[in-house]
Amino acid sequence: MKVIIDAANVAHYQKGENSKAKLKNITLAVKALEQGHHDFLIIADASLRHNIDDKDTFVRLVEDGIIDEVPIGNVADHYILDLAYDENAKILSNDKFRDFMSEFPDINSMRIPFSIKDNELILGKTKKPKKVKNLLQNICDEILNELERKRWVVYKGKETTKFTPLNVAKQAILILDQSERDDMSSKIEGIFSKLPMFDKVMEMVDDVETSVPYVIFVLVHPKDYKAAVKDAGNISVTVADRLRLVHKPLIAVRNDLFIKPGYFGLNIVLTDEVEDIPPFNIEIQTNTYDEVFIKKNSRNIASTIAGRLGSWKFPFVSVKPNMILEKPGEFEIYLEKNSKKKKKDKSKDKDKKKK
Repeated sequence: MKVIIDAANVAHYQKGENSKAKLKNITLAVKALEQGHHDFLIIADASLRHNIDDKDTFVRLVEDGIIDEVPIGNVADHYILDLAYDENAKILSNDKFRDFMSEFPDINSMRIPFSIKDNELILGKTKKPKKVKNLLQNICDEILNELERKRWVVYKGKETTKFTPLNVAKQAILILDQSERDDMSSKIEGIFSKLPMFDKVMEMVDDVETSVPYVIFVLVHPKDYKAAVKDAGNISVTVADRLRLVHKPLIAVRNDLFIKPGYFGLNIVLTDEVEDIPPFNIEIQTNTYDEVFIKKNSRNIASTIAGRLGSWKFPFVSVKPNMILEKPGEFEIYLEKNSKKKKKDKSKDKDKKKK
């Protein structure tokens, strides 16, 4: 570990009334950290030299660069917290830094408490860091933003309605009915013309007109997934009957990490071919602390992206640790476009090798 010794707090531990802070406490802290093979830095506020029991030795240690004093004009506690955050270091201190909780909400995971007994400093345990709020949504946002930069049309709307099968059907009917009035076909054609697969879609127009007219992506919280799937057939029939569609729309239920429990959103697109492979593979690089949590939710990330892309197939999501990303909540996104052609070319190469 990297550890910053809060020299003032350590030195004032178990001092008697009206007695001086103890330099020996700092030496015991150094001894404990050295035994644990930890890297450490001793930071003292400027006033400590006037309250320490062995001032001459303390000043000599400061002059020799063994103890660092907080630069003039800085609040000692804030300086130590700021340095620990920047260096991803722990702080050896029994100070709970309550005045700085709003700026550094995860102080308890940064702080190592201690006690001194029988001439030995005993290191306590830090608390586990809190999960970064909305981490999964932040990851999905970054993926969708990257897809937009690549000129893929994605559904970014986050308007939601209370989830019931009837509300899903009503909302779909309202959207489709309004879309028909606004000439949805020409609008969607304009959208699809930006996509690489547009020409292929246009070749399928005859098939599209005689098959399923729309795919309705019902975006729900994972807790509501089973209920939405159970009623997908009834939703499809209700929408088709009310709009007098020749063919029923296809209902695709997707777990969506932007949706709160008990609510839903809709992404409705004209029927496209069902892709044999997803449009993109997604690689998420993250810190070792968040790695397991993100892996557990990788399928929900894939489902969210598929629903917002209007893709039938889920992208493949891989999660890898990155040593450079040290702090909870840090991540990087890399997208790799899938290509049928590439896969076919690879299979041809394999056949050639076999021959």
